[in-house]
Amino acid sequence: MMITVAIDCMGGDHGPQVTVPAALAFVRDHADVRVVLVGLAESIQPFLVDAGVDTELGRVTVRHAAQVVSMDESPSLALRNKKDSSMRVAVNLVKSGEADACVSAGNTGALMAISRFVLKMLPGIDRPAICGVLPTITGHTHVLDLGANVDCSPENLLQFGIMGAALVSAIEHRERPTVAILNIGQEEIKGNDVVKRAADLLWDSGLNFIGNVEGDGLYKGQADVIVCDGFVGNVALKASEGLAQLLATFLRQEFRRNWFTKLAAVVALPVVKRFKSRVDHRQYNGAALLGLKGIVVKSHGSADAFGFVHALQRAAEEARSGVLARISERVVQQQPLRETA
Repeated sequence: MMITVAIDCMGGDHGPQVTVPAALAFVRDHADVRVVLVGLAESIQPFLVDAGVDTELGRVTVRHAAQVVSMDESPSLALRNKKDSSMRVAVNLVKSGEADACVSAGNTGALMAISRFVLKMLPGIDRPAICGVLPTITGHTHVLDLGANVDCSPENLLQFGIMGAALVSAIEHRERPTVAILNIGQEEIKGNDVVKRAADLLWDSGLNFIGNVEGDGLYKGQADVIVCDGFVGNVALKASEGLAQLLATFLRQEFRRNWFTKLAAVVALPVVKRFKSRVDHRQYNGAALLGLKGIVVKSHGSADAFGFVHALQRAAEEARSGVLARISERVVQQQPLRETA
């Protein structure tokens, strides 16, 4: 099965100088993938010429888009005024069926607004959610929502649990992944009314719900899927990124403190490299916009080529594994439970 991924080449902090080389590397390593490079053709072509890529013969094509959505642009203005933007055209390719998935490192709010307007929502899902992967002691966990929905109802959180479980089941082939809700305590009496009501719905949902996890549980590997509203999820994510940067800075400072610590750094270099590899956030780049009638993956805006390749891999994995069908199936299975609750 050949997978086609539409790439918003103009999005992100670096644009084509990252997205195009990453796309070419991705195609070289995956024989079952085609890519459509969307954006200003005059900005994309020089990278293809330098790489010796013939777009007429290979699995790489270029789709010109005359406009670019800036990183600080209003989502509503991008939706109304940028109908020929690289982001909009890439999403349109998913809508038309010319692409199986879309990847963008651009403005998150604009990508969400455009994707929701163009692709619409899956039946039974009220709001899309941003689902990202975080490393844990035992492997990794999927967390949603990471910023799309600041205020959520208990029903929204239930739907996030359904979508997250369906995603993990499809990609990782786990029939009953564990689901938890992020809370200020593990006891059922903890949390606000929304979280407690959502927990009741999740207990009754038929999902493999295990209850509450606290903030430190994000990295303990206590659940395959962790549900929260977008405000809490985004704060947790950004705090985690800041902590990682803090630890890396402290480690460098301590190794450079004096000649003895510099010598220790040389001895410890293999361990430090392995540690850096394990916690490298770039290998977890690419957050799925779940709940849409199409696959859209958001790359971090500052991602380099290595990180952007991982976002492309995530999009291709979702397309291969039939995530949309799995989510729809789970929602249908859930409907009788919700109606009788």
